[in-house]
Amino acid sequence: MTVSIHPSAIVDPSAELGRDVTVSPFAIVGPAVTIGDGSWIGPQATLECNTRLGSRVRIGQGTVVGGDPQDLKYRGEETWVEIGDETVVREYSTINRGTSATGRTTVGRKCFLMTYV
Repeated sequence: MTVSIHPSAIVDPSAELGRDVTVSPFAIVGPAVTIGDGSWIGPQATLECNTRLGSRVRIGQGTVVGGDPQDLKYRGEETWVEIGDETVVREYSTINRGTSATGRTTVGRKCFLMTYV
């Protein structure tokens, strides 16, 4: 059981990758990212800071997870994204970190988010 990182992918040294994780071509895995066992990160996907993925999560091509909140009240405080086990996020979707109100964005377990969410 191994981690597979394509040579064109960029993975921050502080990222934590579980067993059997695949990071596809041109994907970017940023700092303070945790990827659970058996997860797949698609081509050109970006996992920015403070992102936690459960086990067997699939992140589609061109998807961005963990960007700054799109909220005018956000002042740079530390916030998170958490995605539950066995969730599928299809291509070109965006899931930003939470705002100061809750501190995180949470996507549950076994969810299916379609393209352009």
